[in-house]
Amino acid sequence: MVLAVLVLSAASLSATRSDTADSEPVAIYQIVNDSIPKPLDGLAGDPARGRAIVAGRAGNCLACHHAPIPEEPFHGDLGPPLEGIGDRATAGALRLRLVAPRTLNPDTVMPAFHQVDGLRRVAPQHRGRPLLTAQEVEDVIAYLLTLRADGR
Repeated sequence: MVLAVLVLSAASLSATRSDTADSEPVAIYQIVNDSIPKPLDGLAGDPARGRAIVAGRAGNCLACHHAPIPEEPFHGDLGPPLEGIGDRATAGALRLRLVAPRTLNPDTVMPAFHQVDGLRRVAPQHRGRPLLTAQEVEDVIAYLLTLRADGR
């Protein structure tokens, strides 16, 4: 099997680091076969923090996805349900969908949670800052991987 590797350059819209002092830097990553296999900045995620991000305003995931978070009354149905996602997707596949979803589907409405360049309709106060830090992305992935169909 041949692995296709795409190394995103410093000029690439998804792999740049912001030069402004007040913004969060964006991690450099590689896309390999529709995934980003390595954790951003080598970070380990925390499922409890990830659950809070998914349920809260920072990630706003429940605006589009249903998740097994019963204390939150309103869940969207625009995106796929998150129940069992840990059985259906790898960490690398989830990472790509959170960081650079338009590489898979240019017409997706899924936000790019860890990009600062090439985005549309960004409020001035949020320009140059990703929606989620590298740590927060890894926390969300750690939580999503706990969502198994059999409840493991």
